[in-house]
Amino acid sequence: MAGPTTDPRAAAPGTVPPKRRNTELALLGFAVLITLAAQSIVDITITGSLRAELATFGGWFAALWVVVHLVVRRFAPYADPLLLPAVAVLTGLGLTMIHRLDLAGLQDGETTREDAPVQLLWATIGVVLFVAVVVVLRDHRVLSRFAYTLGLVGLVLLALPAVLPASISEVYGAKIWIRVAGFSIQPGEFAKICLIVFFAAYLVDKRDVLALASRRVAGLEIPRARDLGPVLAVWVVSILVLVFERDLGSSLLLFGIFVVMLYVATERASWLLIGLGLFAGGAFIAYQVFGHVQVRVDTWLDPFAYRDEGGYQLVQSLFGLGTGGLFGAGLGGGRPDQVPVAKSDFIASALGEELGLFGLVAVIVIYLVLVERGLRTSLVVRDAFGKLLAGGLAFAVAWQLFVVLGGVTGLLPLTGLTTPFVAYGGSSLVANFGLVAILVRISDAARRPAAPPAPPKTAIGEAPTEVVSR
Repeated sequence: MAGPTTDPRAAAPGTVPPKRRNTELALLGFAVLITLAAQSIVDITITGSLRAELATFGGWFAALWVVVHLVVRRFAPYADPLLLPAVAVLTGLGLTMIHRLDLAGLQDGETTREDAPVQLLWATIGVVLFVAVVVVLRDHRVLSRFAYTLGLVGLVLLALPAVLPASISEVYGAKIWIRVAGFSIQPGEFAKICLIVFFAAYLVDKRDVLALASRRVAGLEIPRARDLGPVLAVWVVSILVLVFERDLGSSLLLFGIFVVMLYVATERASWLLIGLGLFAGGAFIAYQVFGHVQVRVDTWLDPFAYRDEGGYQLVQSLFGLGTGGLFGAGLGGGRPDQVPVAKSDFIASALGEELGLFGLVAVIVIYLVLVERGLRTSLVVRDAFGKLLAGGLAFAVAWQLFVVLGGVTGLLPLTGLTTPFVAYGGSSLVANFGLVAILVRISDAARRPAAPPAPPKTAIGEAPTEVVSR
């Protein structure tokens, strides 16, 4: 890994790179404008007029990003100017589609509750968490001091639903929730961030050992058997999550993130092959042993054979994507509400139906911008911990999006993961705001000009002397 003196993209001492905060402000304004335009189109298409609530929503949504921008301008002035606008567009599109599905439910008489205001409230809580992280966490390297504590917290959060009664932890067969007195939270979303911090710190400490090879096989340098412990440990944890919580999504996400971070830390392609081998072995065992995994795989392989049972959701999603075609039915012009749980698990399908293939690709490009800026931050930041942490956080967003879109389109079995920033769900939205806050803090450190080197100290014996006469 490049260090502070070898990274060619790091700011040279004495130079002051542009802060680009005005660029960020302009892009945030454009994101708010896109969101309000989309909300207006939905209202006019479905109800025939603009709803009075649009003004309140627009003011609230704009105020959130004004607060975020002012905090970043004050406490992280050198942060990447594209991170927040990308998040703002995705959050706005998610709120728009949830609002559109609310109106469909109200018209059909299926519900009397609107979820878009609730999601806006969760976005507000997410902004509060974002502000707290940016203001309190002045140096991302502080996280490495608490890495093992955060790792323990992450494991506890991940395992907690498994030990709770099914009445307060199980939804649609997966034990990943904590529901008390009408309030629900998915602790695995926050466990993901804690474990990424732990992975980054651990791999920085152990990367020299993990990079050692015992022999070469087919051109690949195979690590020593004694060093396979960390990968096997994470593999076992992933299998336990799959067994006790029946959560294929978190299991796949956790193991994938660790293997990729391990590859980045050691630059050994053999770790990727070992990870793929362990994943294939675990998937085969899970299919043979666990009935719920077998049902999901069979439904994935032939959803139309189960269209009246477990495959109904996927079949409706495929029909919706086919109806949208290249250009979509237009906001408010489709029937995405025909897909069960469209607001959360299948909101990508709703976007594809109403925005079409081109619109869905545009949304994916916005995600790619967010991921690319995170990876760029990983390349530019000067410390090894920051490099791995930024890379792990960026890959987590990319990997989760890939798994979600793979499930919606039939490329992968359904996992239950949600589309970051877009899908309905408070835990996912709040946790992802915290994730972006850490990326903003690392980005600020990466783009901030390096302090000029201190003048060399001169030994007393070598100091010039002068005789002064009175």
